[in-house]
Amino acid sequence: MKTLTGILMLGLISHSVYSQTDSTDFYFKKGNTEKDARRFREAEKSFAKAAQFSPKDPNVLLAWGQSLVEQRRYVEAKEKFTGVYQADNKNAEAVMQLTTLSLNTRQWNDAITYAKKMQELKIGNSANYVLAKSYYGLENYGETVKYCEQAYKDDPKNAEVPYIAGRCLVDMSNYKKAAGCYEQAIALDSSKANWMYEAGLVYYAVPDDKKAIYWFERAAAKGYPRSNDFIENLANAYLNIKDYNKGLALLQEVLVKKPQDQELLYNVADAYFRIGKYDDAITYWDKILELDKKNAQSLYMIGLSYQKKGEKEKGQQLCDKAIEMDPSLKNLKEEKKMPG
Repeated sequence: MKTLTGILMLGLISHSVYSQTDSTDFYFKKGNTEKDARRFREAEKSFAKAAQFSPKDPNVLLAWGQSLVEQRRYVEAKEKFTGVYQADNKNAEAVMQLTTLSLNTRQWNDAITYAKKMQELKIGNSANYVLAKSYYGLENYGETVKYCEQAYKDDPKNAEVPYIAGRCLVDMSNYKKAAGCYEQAIALDSSKANWMYEAGLVYYAVPDDKKAIYWFERAAAKGYPRSNDFIENLANAYLNIKDYNKGLALLQEVLVKKPQDQELLYNVADAYFRIGKYDDAITYWDKILELDKKNAQSLYMIGLSYQKKGEKEKGQQLCDKAIEMDPSLKNLKEEKKMPG
């Protein structure tokens, strides 16, 4: 009797195992059919059913995770791929998916861990790119530059690699080298107006105003928004190369939208002063004094403008009054000369 009972029990267990296997296989195949038809929500339901019978089956978890990725449910997808990785940390698909998800969700330390696993297992050729981007996210600029150099060797056509290097070098105030990286990135991908604008800002910081203007204008032609900041930066670059007409026209464009911006008013007045249009300069410095009666520098410049016009006594009195308000303004006397 004991033997018979044992045989019957073994039979029941065997039937149960085969039943679970059949159920897993049935729902797994059904899920793949739905996934191939891009019905990812239905596919997910089938994979969830399959997982009820075989919770740790790596094929089920991988397919389930892929369906979740297609639905942009990245946190849940990562959980499924992590289950596969925990069971087999050499599963190439799981490692790739975890690397990509960690990078896209800005989980930089996780991305670094999985990218290094990619290198260990010799999976693909994007690990150095992931490492460069992740270390940049962590503000570790030394490691970023190192991995950018390696990523460029892996794929010299990936425009994001020199772009990341450029951003990194800007953050380290190495503007000349950064400018070269931006040029390289844009040569590989000329579709990004924001890269062109950033290139302009980098050249402005070098400083190389002619190159800055070139990239600002290319960015605008590519569709970069003409924000107040954009126009002011372009205007200042024109003023720096002494193209006062273009610079002033741009500043006036912004001034319509920011009529009480004292810094902007000062720049307009200063530009008029530099080209010898002293009455116009006085008008704009007066606007600053209307907003701030204690603005000694504007008062001083009005006085200096009157002197340049030939009204020496009136101008000197205003300059002296400004110096009483702010003694440091004495230093401006030798700095401001007639243009030309």
